[in-house]
Amino acid sequence: MLLKDKKVAIIGGGPVGLTTARLLQQKGVDVTVYEWDKNAQSRISGGTLDIHKGSGQMALEKAGLLELYYHYARPTGERSLDIHANILEESLPTEENKFDRPEIDRNHLRKILLDSLDKNTVVWDSQLTELEKLDDQYRLHFQNGKTALADFVIVANGGKSKARQIVTDIVPQYTGTYIIQGEVLDPQKSCPLFKKLCGEENTMALAERKMLFCQVKSNGALNYYLSFKIDENWVEKENMDFSNKEMVLNYLDKLFVNWDSTFKELFNATDNFVGLPMRRMFLNEPWQSQSNITLVGDAAHVMPPFAGIGVNIGLLDALHLAKSLTEEDFPDLLSAVKDYERKMIVYASEAQEQTQMAEEGIHSDEGFEENRKAKEEWDQKILEPKEIK
Repeated sequence: MLLKDKKVAIIGGGPVGLTTARLLQQKGVDVTVYEWDKNAQSRISGGTLDIHKGSGQMALEKAGLLELYYHYARPTGERSLDIHANILEESLPTEENKFDRPEIDRNHLRKILLDSLDKNTVVWDSQLTELEKLDDQYRLHFQNGKTALADFVIVANGGKSKARQIVTDIVPQYTGTYIIQGEVLDPQKSCPLFKKLCGEENTMALAERKMLFCQVKSNGALNYYLSFKIDENWVEKENMDFSNKEMVLNYLDKLFVNWDSTFKELFNATDNFVGLPMRRMFLNEPWQSQSNITLVGDAAHVMPPFAGIGVNIGLLDALHLAKSLTEEDFPDLLSAVKDYERKMIVYASEAQEQTQMAEEGIHSDEGFEENRKAKEEWDQKILEPKEIK
């Protein structure tokens, strides 16, 4: 095996990094994950994740974790609203499609993956500050002052990864879309009208080249995203402080002035806001394949969430990389890495195109119809997976 007697370091303990670790450990690889969260109980912010049949679920199945995912995940419907809070369309789970892409809380997915790993696989409180290239190894430097040696490094620490530059000169570019993310911890009390309207389903409203997309977590909390087109430096121009709730609400009152008061109830009930500029990597430049380092997940191909496929593409990375490193008959590590990266660039580029199509549709005058067409096109592709050769 190519990784026999080699120490593998995975930088980042998100879904992709942990799944990669699981797949490698199944083959007897010595792997350590370095994660900057303080411990396994650290709360992960953000909405729920839907792992798709035909992509992400294939990786979980290979890892022997698909049934556990189904146990924790929830088949979830979709509801579309207009700006007057009228329901335009809804689609509820059926017996036939309930396992196509059920939603799971991020912390639940982390627990499934962590419990599948050998004890002490993850080293917590380890924020990478530097990757030092040695002759045939890397020395990892962490903010806590500790270091570690690795023979092979897998960079899985997200879209803002600084370690990416060792592999590629591609830099994520702002797409022209900004998201304000909000979380409501007790919607039954603080925004009962909106909670009644969204129920337990993913709820979307598209109008005026803006989007609201809301998800329900397993504990009942709401996580929602407001997206709109704007200059990248608008935060500085507005002196926006997302920790200042009154300032954010004043901005949203103007941005959504024509929207029903039910949406304003949601905004006012928000416990915390986060600002997220949307960035995308354009995978059209030469990739500098190396024998002892590669990228997976958002570090390799960060994309906005508008097609809902980012984590699934990352899980495909875990699947294909582990297969290339441990199952295929390559003469050396460089050949295995090149094979993985060639495949990854193909399917990730396609995902980028689908995401761009969805982003443009959502923020166009056509809005709902254009986004639905893009979404249906992608859904059909994931349900009919083809072998990547």
